[in-house]
Amino acid sequence: MTTPPGPRSVIPFRYLRTMQRNPIPFLRRIANDYGDAVRFHVGPQQIFLFNHPDLIREVLVTQSRSFHKSRVLQRSKIIFGEGLLTSEEDLHLRQRRLAQPAFHRERIARYAEVMIERASRLTWTDGEVLDVHHEMMRLTLSVVAKTLFDADVAKDADEIGVALTSLVDLFPTLINPLTNLLRKLPLPQTMRFRRSIERLDRTVYGIIDERRKSGEDRGDLLSMLLMAVDEEGDGSGMTDQQLRDEAMTLFLAGHETTANALAWTWYLLALNPAAAETIHHELDAVLGDRLPVPTDYPRLPYTEMVVAESMRLFPPAWAVSRLAIEDATIGGWSVPRGAVVVAAQAVTHRDPRWFPDPDRFDPLRFTAEAKASRPKLAYFPFGAGPRICIGEGFAWMEAVLIVATIAQRWRLELISPDVTPQASITLRPKGGIRMRVFGGVGK
Repeated sequence: MTTPPGPRSVIPFRYLRTMQRNPIPFLRRIANDYGDAVRFHVGPQQIFLFNHPDLIREVLVTQSRSFHKSRVLQRSKIIFGEGLLTSEEDLHLRQRRLAQPAFHRERIARYAEVMIERASRLTWTDGEVLDVHHEMMRLTLSVVAKTLFDADVAKDADEIGVALTSLVDLFPTLINPLTNLLRKLPLPQTMRFRRSIERLDRTVYGIIDERRKSGEDRGDLLSMLLMAVDEEGDGSGMTDQQLRDEAMTLFLAGHETTANALAWTWYLLALNPAAAETIHHELDAVLGDRLPVPTDYPRLPYTEMVVAESMRLFPPAWAVSRLAIEDATIGGWSVPRGAVVVAAQAVTHRDPRWFPDPDRFDPLRFTAEAKASRPKLAYFPFGAGPRICIGEGFAWMEAVLIVATIAQRWRLELISPDVTPQASITLRPKGGIRMRVFGGVGK
């Protein structure tokens, strides 16, 4: 067993600022310089970057029991508590068992009606200039609140959006080893963070309290979690704290990632008018003048390929990190207990071995034949293995049907192509994406 090569520095925390501020170019550079397995240090912390699909499969699938979520995500328990994103082992399995029925295919199909309805009632004005990222955040927030919690948060959407943005902006500081100390200091950043948590807690606990009092089964995720008991465990249900943690996880992750995928999709379509025209041809052929319905989802393969290619170039979840809880061997490389292992979608998705001319936008990379020609984990926007995103099916249907619904009525023109990706907890467009919208009546 050997140790992977990698960059070395006599300055202990040389790479900390880079990993906090602009990690993706750094990770791409060292992957290009050192290959499929790279090791470097941030202070005393060993970090392993694995870039080959076979090595990524070992970490996320075949040897997943040797790894927990990394310390960065463990620190994010201050946001998510012990939700599905951060919990481990028996608790994670229990919570996933309780939540899984809400994401069955039949139930997601019922959620799709809300996705289409909310997208169809956008109140844009012909010729208006707007921030498409902000608009997609509002839209997906509305969808996730209604479908998962049967709540209408439109009146609070802007305030909730500010709170969520504050949390996302703070996330890079969770890499800092001094995070726990900084959280205790009365810094402006820390105070904003606390206020954001309190605002979101008021919303989520308010929904939980109202539902407990009514005792009503509305067929949404919250109703199922309120009624669920762990038949394979002690037969108990969830406390308000556990419900809050799951709700917060799904509230944030369930709309943030899809909103980013949609925003980057409109950006790429504006830069690639031939692809936009092909989508309109597909929509004309499948839908004509009517709105989509849930059963149209599998009938829109090109639209789905556009979304897939968008998530290849700008993966909303841009990296997966794990903490080795025991010594492990990955592809012959020795990974000691306590090391952090990273598999970065932002790196692997642009590897020319799997995606020739990787910076070019080409939805046809996702035909059935093209997908079959490359290793499965050359593309893993929702992770893989036992911790694959529970909402993957929900997110695919939502993104495709929203793109179809909006593209049928609106055309979006990019004001400026200079948009910078910001790698925080998700891959956001820094400063938004300003576009001019045309349409609004008919197609």
